[in-house]
Amino acid sequence: MEQDYIKLIFGLKLKQIRSERGLSLFGLSKLSGMSKSYLNEIEKGKKYPKPDKIVLLSEHLDIPYDDMVSLKLDKNLAPIGEILQSKLLKEIPLELFGIQESTMIDIISNAPVKVTAFISTIIEIARNYNFSKESFYLASVRSFQEANNNYFDDLEQAVIKFAKTYQINLNEKISTQELEDVLTEEYGYTINNDELGAHIELENLRSIFVPKTKTLLITKSIDDSQRAFIYAKELAYNYLNINERLYTFSWIKFENFDEVLNNFYASYFAGALTIPRQSFVNDVKNLFEQKQFNTKDFNAILFKYNGSPESIYQRLTNILPKDFNLNNLFFLRFSHRKDSNLFYLNKELHLAKQQTPRANENNEHYCRRWMSLKVLEEVSKNDSEHAFDIQISNYPEENTQYLVFASATKDPFRSDRFRSIAIGIKLNTQLRRKVNFLDHKSLKRIDVGVTCERCSIQNCDVRQVPSTILASKAKEAKTAEVVEEITKRYG
Repeated sequence: MEQDYIKLIFGLKLKQIRSERGLSLFGLSKLSGMSKSYLNEIEKGKKYPKPDKIVLLSEHLDIPYDDMVSLKLDKNLAPIGEILQSKLLKEIPLELFGIQESTMIDIISNAPVKVTAFISTIIEIARNYNFSKESFYLASVRSFQEANNNYFDDLEQAVIKFAKTYQINLNEKISTQELEDVLTEEYGYTINNDELGAHIELENLRSIFVPKTKTLLITKSIDDSQRAFIYAKELAYNYLNINERLYTFSWIKFENFDEVLNNFYASYFAGALTIPRQSFVNDVKNLFEQKQFNTKDFNAILFKYNGSPESIYQRLTNILPKDFNLNNLFFLRFSHRKDSNLFYLNKELHLAKQQTPRANENNEHYCRRWMSLKVLEEVSKNDSEHAFDIQISNYPEENTQYLVFASATKDPFRSDRFRSIAIGIKLNTQLRRKVNFLDHKSLKRIDVGVTCERCSIQNCDVRQVPSTILASKAKEAKTAEVVEEITKRYG
């Protein structure tokens, strides 16, 4: 264990034992002959006493020496011990959020019981929802994105410098072959297009990188934009000098937080390279200036760049906050199997914490009026390559509206599977300043809920189940109202 953690655990134990004995720091100081300030430093985890001092504390507190120096904590403090011994504070780069590790340790040492209760609650929630270490890491990265409005100027500038270094024209569609040439000639890569296809067990993987020989294995089933993205990620790892990285795409498992964070950095770089910011911003401005939304214009943007529709939508979450000052937005990715009634929300980003919709872990039914689900149903029913739609989604319960764009495509790696991506931008004064087609009569305005179980929309023709949770809350409210009336009558 880190020495700081060992000192902290000893300090927590000493403070707990002293409190159980009904002693103040002043009292323990008189009893042991050690200064009050020195004991305070020990309890805060800043100092670790020498063996002779521990013997004195052991004798005066009537605690065996071995128990004093043991790293085991009783049940009230055990969760803190688990956190410290797991080195969780080391694995998560707290500095990304402006938090120093010493600050966290101070918080823990100053209110151990309260912090323990909080940590226990988090652990219990994680267990109940089968929240894995990987899920925790991904949630941490998502929070990091949200804290920065999902825009990282250092990576944007790195792309510009990279393009200048290798004479890549960011005003033209990025060539996949050009990216491959940089990988092979500048970084010594060997591209293998045959090996992955020989193993049925690897059918869900797009690529594997073998660092020893710098061999990049790529499946043949991907299209040109997906290949360009893989090449761009590999270029990011090399150009940004990233060593702690993942070697498969999609990922199989994460060993530590740095791998997750660096995977995000490489993906961001790849998106910024294949969909250059300045050109993309100009295209979106032109789209927003139209007095009537034209699907053909939006599709033209989707297929102008050497990027998948998902990459285009992801890129919107970078440039809308930065270049249009539209910070209240969400991004969703759903998956769906043909002839199934189930929809899975497997990726989300919310730049304003209060936004809906969000993932729901209670097996409730997502609102079928969402644009995300409607385009999924359309593309799976017609077995088409791409489905797109737009609407203003009105949430009556929350009195909020979002301009929502959504696209659905086939899953290139699994037959009879489809996925949708959507971006929703809160309808407010800022959006009205930027977008001219919001009031056009052709733009649909649809009342939506979050889940059927919580929805108050009457006579909904796509409702899957009754609004049971809403009905239960209404019943509870009525009960409380009657109780209050009776109390007043007899009070």
